[in-house]
Amino acid sequence: MAAILGKKLGMTQVFREDGTVVPVTVIEAGPCKVTAVRESGRDGYAAVQLAFDEVAERKLSKAELGHLKKAGAPPLRHLAEFRDEDLGAEEGAKIGDDVTVAAFEAGQRVKVSGISIGKGFQGGIKRHNFSRGPVSHGSHNVRAPGSIGASTFPGRVFKGQKMPGQMGNKRTTQRGLEVAEIDAERNLLLLKGSVPGSRNALIEVRTDG
Repeated sequence: MAAILGKKLGMTQVFREDGTVVPVTVIEAGPCKVTAVRESGRDGYAAVQLAFDEVAERKLSKAELGHLKKAGAPPLRHLAEFRDEDLGAEEGAKIGDDVTVAAFEAGQRVKVSGISIGKGFQGGIKRHNFSRGPVSHGSHNVRAPGSIGASTFPGRVFKGQKMPGQMGNKRTTQRGLEVAEIDAERNLLLLKGSVPGSRNALIEVRTDG
């Protein structure tokens, strides 16, 4: 299993040899530093912790700086663990190693996790794809949610009821994406299609399956 942290730069398109146009998302992936290795016998699970996005020292706490210094890493903003039984000490990852886009191959299937774009407070039609009511004269429920099932019994609204509320701004994972191209010199990963998150958002990429 290959995994890396990156930053979403935006979308563009590339042309293949047969002339077809492929929409791609450009991700500045790595280089990431391995700052910790979890072992099944010692920690109860196998994982590798990666650090990404260099920042000024004043933006990190002394504890964070000390943790990074043990791995020989510069001040890095983001830390994330990638858990897998095939990942970790069993695969030979060591603290201080560098992870780059070279760990991936063109045509490989990956899954991408990130915080989706926040859309604020939205109604049921936009948030849950509800149908609208009649718009004829006298109608009072054009975009209203309608009945939510609460009466004398159960006398309350069940948790999880689809209703208006905050939309987006949640961690989401897009699976089955294809690696279109890799630019190892510029640390760029081009994925076919769109990925969660706004521009400059932190993205987690790992092989799918």
